[in-house]
Amino acid sequence: MSVLRSVVLFLLAAVCEIGGAWLVWQGVREHRGWLWIGAGVLALGAYGFVATLQPDANFGRILAAYGGIFVAGSLAWGMALDGFRPDRWDVTGALVCLVGVALIMYAPRTGTP
Repeated sequence: MSVLRSVVLFLLAAVCEIGGAWLVWQGVREHRGWLWIGAGVLALGAYGFVATLQPDANFGRILAAYGGIFVAGSLAWGMALDGFRPDRWDVTGALVCLVGVALIMYAPRTGTP
């Protein structure tokens, strides 16, 4: 259950951070205005809170692993909302990052962290 909770929290964090950054981008770069920017800032703040809910207590490990989720999630977000088409190197890089997430977060550990 701990792994499932962790994965769900990573996905929620990605929606908050990537979505928040996208909203700010839309507000500034696409001239959609301050409401979009404000919503983005709130979502980015929510990301910071969601990250603290991870079961692992090691800040560095959580943020390092989340980086891989961010990479893959950003590509997926671009595909879903902006019509971005990743090439094979984008996909390969994202897969490497996700393997890194699995190693950092879910590899069996013995002894102290």
